[in-house]
Amino acid sequence: MDVEFTKAEEEARKRRERLKNLRNRVMENQTGEDGEVNEALPKPLFRSYTPLDEDLRLNQLPKPKPESVETEVQNQLEAAKPEPLIEEVDLTTLAPRKPDWDLKRDVSKKLDILEKRTQKAIAELIRERLKSSEDYLVEAVNIQAEMANKNVVDSDED
Repeated sequence: MDVEFTKAEEEARKRRERLKNLRNRVMENQTGEDGEVNEALPKPLFRSYTPLDEDLRLNQLPKPKPESVETEVQNQLEAAKPEPLIEEVDLTTLAPRKPDWDLKRDVSKKLDILEKRTQKAIAELIRERLKSSEDYLVEAVNIQAEMANKNVVDSDED
């Protein structure tokens, strides 16, 4: 406990020294050798008042010029003007759609799949007909050849 008390006393002593140094600095700044104030007073700035003294007129701020907002207003007015829509109008978009256009749109994917299946089925049917027609074609050629032979034989007999 004795150690804590000595630490507290030492901290209090340091704090007193700092405060004493701070007071001395403040007193030196406020009063000089003659007791005059060392700090320079701020110069007054006159915004709306015109002083009579010539020295004070030097501290007067120049009168502000009103900013020209005409260009900004003109730019905003130009930006607000609507652009002519005549160039963008397309007659196909204006034409009314058929009443079932949405149904066609929804069914088009399914119809594409069915179209592929239909094309495959048609190709298969054509292949089958060609195979069967080959058999008939061979028979037709044989019959034609026999007929031609009979005609040649009959014409020889006459």
